[in-house]
Amino acid sequence: MDRLEAMSVIVAVTETGSISAASRRLKSPIATVSRKVGELEARLKAQLFQRTSRRMTLTAAGRSYIDACKRIIEQVDDAEREVSGEYRVPKGELALTTPWGLGHTHLLPLAVEFLEAYPDISLRLMLTDQIVNTTEENIDIAIRVGSLPDSNMIATRIGSIRIVVCASPSYLEARGKPRTLADLAKHDCITIDDHATPSAWRFVRGGRARVAPIRSRLCVNTSEAAVLAAIEGAGLARVMSYKMDAAKRAEKLAVVLEEFEPEPLPVHIIYAPRKPVPIKLRAFLNWMTPRLKSRLSFA
Repeated sequence: MDRLEAMSVIVAVTETGSISAASRRLKSPIATVSRKVGELEARLKAQLFQRTSRRMTLTAAGRSYIDACKRIIEQVDDAEREVSGEYRVPKGELALTTPWGLGHTHLLPLAVEFLEAYPDISLRLMLTDQIVNTTEENIDIAIRVGSLPDSNMIATRIGSIRIVVCASPSYLEARGKPRTLADLAKHDCITIDDHATPSAWRFVRGGRARVAPIRSRLCVNTSEAAVLAAIEGAGLARVMSYKMDAAKRAEKLAVVLEEFEPEPLPVHIIYAPRKPVPIKLRAFLNWMTPRLKSRLSFA
């Protein structure tokens, strides 16, 4: 049995909580992961995990053993990075995840510039609106929109995102600018939903919630489509500010009802603490953070 490989397997099972999740992380068949756990327990003559139908948790013996395994694996990883030069020069792969729209609009163009500046670093980008488990997916850096749960992750705020109501100047000139939430009922609204046409927009300001009836004449299933429709003069759209920033700067869209907007959503770049920090990670953070802050300052 490859002892280092076996240690990596039980660390993956511990961090992901199940055999199936560990198999996805390790890109190894479930049966192989389960067999390696069983073989290691047999070799140690100790039960490392308490097994339930949903999750595997460490026994007392497992907790003691896993701490040693993590130290050994970290030492081996550090030694390999040192030999490969990863702690001396910015090189290697970084994996990132970000919401699809934010990544498509802001991160992807900057990522191309970053690759030109650092030819020895490669990037793996996961653009998705699903919350990705960074441990399971081997993600180095994540960009999150909204409040963060308590964790040991290092977080740097890079901006905020407003939820805005916007329309084209031509539409506002023809139909008038709404001044109150009650005015929304008199306008054509572009709504976003996969299954039904919304009949109201909900606003929360200063802890006070207000529901404004609307008349939706066009319902689409993506905010990107809503922005394009608003540019064409189809009506008022309500979207996250970064999705209409480019159109706003080009004066193709204007924001209305700003005094009724909810509190802006914070945007953070987060990553797991590592000592020492690989130069490739430090290079990315130092290069990307101020540029993302600049882009999100339009929010």
